[in-house]
Amino acid sequence: MNDIQQDISWIIRDHQVKNVDLAKELFSMKNVTTSRRFHSQIPGYQMSPLRGLPNLAYMFGVGGIWTKDESSRLQLNSFKVLGGSFALYRYLQKQLGILGEDTPFSYLASQEVKDKVGDITFASATDGNHGRGIAWAAKKLGFKCVIYVHSETTIRRIDAIKSNGAKVVIVDGNYDDAVRQVAIDAEKNNWVIISDTSWDNYTEIPTWIMQGYLTLLGEAQEQFSGVGIVKPTHLFIQAGVGALAASVIGFYHALFGQDAPKCIVVEPENAPCIFESARINDGKPHSVTGSLDTIMAGLACGDPSPIAWEILSEDADAFVKVPDYVAAKGMRMYATPLQGDPFIISGESGAVTLGAFASIMQEEGLHELKTKLGLDENSQVLFVNTEGNTDPVHFRQIIWEGANPVPKQYWINR
Repeated sequence: MNDIQQDISWIIRDHQVKNVDLAKELFSMKNVTTSRRFHSQIPGYQMSPLRGLPNLAYMFGVGGIWTKDESSRLQLNSFKVLGGSFALYRYLQKQLGILGEDTPFSYLASQEVKDKVGDITFASATDGNHGRGIAWAAKKLGFKCVIYVHSETTIRRIDAIKSNGAKVVIVDGNYDDAVRQVAIDAEKNNWVIISDTSWDNYTEIPTWIMQGYLTLLGEAQEQFSGVGIVKPTHLFIQAGVGALAASVIGFYHALFGQDAPKCIVVEPENAPCIFESARINDGKPHSVTGSLDTIMAGLACGDPSPIAWEILSEDADAFVKVPDYVAAKGMRMYATPLQGDPFIISGESGAVTLGAFASIMQEEGLHELKTKLGLDENSQVLFVNTEGNTDPVHFRQIIWEGANPVPKQYWINR
């Protein structure tokens, strides 16, 4: 770990040989195929683009920069709908006794299915994007939905959830308080929780959610193949409870084993539950407490998902925590690209990985980390832009007004 005179802290895991057994079990190509086959049936489905930024790559001295852009996935501005919809699909299949079979989306939305499974209400806690995705999927399939949010959730995110037909309940406290409260109320009201974090005796649905994210990874590998790249050499992935990070890292280790890309997990400094679990390094997930105050609303999580941590503790190569201005910088880099590179709309949680990478490549105090990660002219670096403009007011404050500025000592001077 190194955080001397530097705003960014990091931990390197020196795995001699990684344990990839769980990754291969959960994120096999069979599961990739199942997830993609389901999502491809959804009306409006399209592959999200894999965008290359060659001029930025040249500027930073790497072979390629690639962003899997989820900013317009199913017109919901976030990747989250992939996991939520797949979990509902799997849950309904299980209730119908056909788990593992190919089931048309149109059949699950039919009156016949409703007559068989009864009156189901799906519930979840969210910082915004996950809840919106669950609400959208429940509405498409014709079921009720209740979404719990914490008291600091912006009205724009709440309205987006309501616009998809869900009832929204506001809970005092932070995201983890909302998770705990929905669990209590769901048991009382016989609701079905669709949560991307796991806990004791609740792992099946979080696993389905992680497997739902495999669609974007299967797409990405197909797109890499189209430009003659076998795999990225490095991937930077953001973490809240760790579900997406575990899915991405697990997928690449299931596919390539010990030859998987270098995997770097990035978190906000005020909500670093994965980072702290790595720092304590006793094999167990550890929570962080407090307000979890960060502009990265989708990553403001204090309790890591235990099942996600099983993957991350075995297979991640580095853990990085960053201040909010790093995410804001990433947003501005995507929104004001170098000439010839694509313009990308990215929210705070979506852009933090690019901001972290840029800091590593340009800041003298992070040269050791750059060297340990082996970032050089041969590197092909993958990011996932997990969200678009999900909070327009805050987006404008950062892009137009310059909120969360980079300290002058870290400005680019070339």
